[in-house]
Amino acid sequence: QVQLVESGGGLVQAGGSLRLSCVASGRTFSDYDMAWFRQAPEKAREFVAAINWSGRITRYADSVKGRFTISRDNAKNTVYLQMNSLKPEDTAVYYCAQGTPGWGNPADSKNRYDYWGQGTQVTVSS
Repeated sequence: QVQLVESGGGLVQAGGSLRLSCVASGRTFSDYDMAWFRQAPEKAREFVAAINWSGRITRYADSVKGRFTISRDNAKNTVYLQMNSLKPEDTAVYYCAQGTPGWGNPADSKNRYDYWGQGTQVTVSS
């Protein structure tokens, strides 16, 4: 079965950086788009970034554009989220997700992703 395992979360001061990783198994990684979502306490899960199956197309939420970078290594079945200039409002549980590619850009909707990891906590102190 498909498994997604995130790592790399932690506690960091505002302005700092973290790099999240998500290792996938169970089906051919390079056939699928990947994404990162996040959920803060008492808030809905929101889109952060996505990357298409080949790694050539990315998209970002406006709130993280210019600070976060999504990338993937298909040889290692891994997707990454490099997070720089972190802010307290970035505090959340971060989830990676895997979904079937559509036409054009990778999706920013939760409904387009059918497998999810358990999440990794990111806490940014002020």
